[in-house]
Amino acid sequence: MYVAFEGIDCVGKSTQISLLKEIYKEAIFTLEPGGTDLGKSLRDILLYQNLNLKKRAEVLLFLADRAQHYEEVIHPNKDKLIISDRSFISGMAYAVDFDDELLFSLNSFALDHFFPKKIIFLKADEKLIKQRLGGKKQDIIEQRGVEYFLNVQKKLENILLFLQNKIQIEILQLDANKSIEELHAKIKEFLQ
Repeated sequence: MYVAFEGIDCVGKSTQISLLKEIYKEAIFTLEPGGTDLGKSLRDILLYQNLNLKKRAEVLLFLADRAQHYEEVIHPNKDKLIISDRSFISGMAYAVDFDDELLFSLNSFALDHFFPKKIIFLKADEKLIKQRLGGKKQDIIEQRGVEYFLNVQKKLENILLFLQNKIQIEILQLDANKSIEELHAKIKEFLQ
């Protein structure tokens, strides 16, 4: 089963995934971008090199990572439990200026039409976003600010609704303000 954690930066995805590593020792844990050698290079370009990428080029780099990630990580392990920090859903949401149908079509191509079965969506309020972003060194995307992240989060919600008419997908939406333990308990129940 392919499971993806979704949410904007700093909502606690990594923390929850770390807790799951203690339970699902045989699972494949991965991330986008960065789950392959190509992905690590593209992650560096996208998040840390100030190349003044244009929006379309940025989308295409994320799609290149996704296609490589599918071929190297997802497809060879599709009969196992795969837990991913982000998926094509983030790719669609962060591409805020592009049409959902176009993005879905491009991502379907990159993934050979193989999608996560379960999505865990951690949602934050403005106060939590400000608090967590303010306490860390920010990458290029994080430097776009709180308003940008609120827009991305809204698009994430809209994409999840859009996808329910396109693919079979179970979604668990959680309030990122809840305690780590409470979130973990709900996620474990959802995965069983």
